[in-house]
Amino acid sequence: MPKVSFEKFRRAVLARSVSKDTDTRLSEIGIFQHAVRGEEVSLSGRTDQLVFLAEGSTKLVASDADDAEQVLAFHFAGDMIYVPRRNRGDFRLVALADCRIISFSANEFLDVAEQDPAVLRTILTRTLMALQRSRNKAIRMGRRSAQERIADFLLAMADRIGNDEGNCISLRLPMSRRDIGNSLGLTIETVSRQFTELRDQQIIATSGRSIVRLYDLAELAVRAGHTPPPQSKSEICAGSKNDRQPLAIAAAESGV
Repeated sequence: MPKVSFEKFRRAVLARSVSKDTDTRLSEIGIFQHAVRGEEVSLSGRTDQLVFLAEGSTKLVASDADDAEQVLAFHFAGDMIYVPRRNRGDFRLVALADCRIISFSANEFLDVAEQDPAVLRTILTRTLMALQRSRNKAIRMGRRSAQERIADFLLAMADRIGNDEGNCISLRLPMSRRDIGNSLGLTIETVSRQFTELRDQQIIATSGRSIVRLYDLAELAVRAGHTPPPQSKSEICAGSKNDRQPLAIAAAESGV
């Protein structure tokens, strides 16, 4: 297995106290893969899989009997992804950008983790985080307006992949507008229209199809329905300056 990818896995998932035996066993059962943008990640469909995303980004999709695709989740470098076996549904992992991954049979991974409480605790923590994201998305999908869904999506992306540039949070979104719409139950036209409205109101700025800069997180939180509207425009500006840090984004999400 390539050393760089496993070292990233070790730093992200394995605790410092993990035993050398655990480290060795996981390196033996892990399967390294590389997938280019748009390519489906090749996984065994016979068993549930745990996938560590060392580099790149992916989308987890499900297909129904009519081959209609539903985007279930987006994943980024450092994530652990659970992909069910084929007899539990047609789930596929597709690269949104060039990816390097390590895949494990879920049963084999858990057999190793059971012998090392530190690894088991890490996996449990990550599972609970993924569950909370799923709950947040379910709530997001239940929101009535497209504006609420898009604003909430941008806040979630700011929390996960945002870079603080001082006067804004910048995002490099690897997914297309179509993928965003599919994930949120909106048409691509509606997604584009919402981005345009937010840009015209100077809440965000866009550059090309992937770069989005968020200039007013407080107003996005209002648009997403997390917080009530401020009493005056001056409060919006003050909130924008104070709410640019990831802690504030997390607080906005917790209020969903």
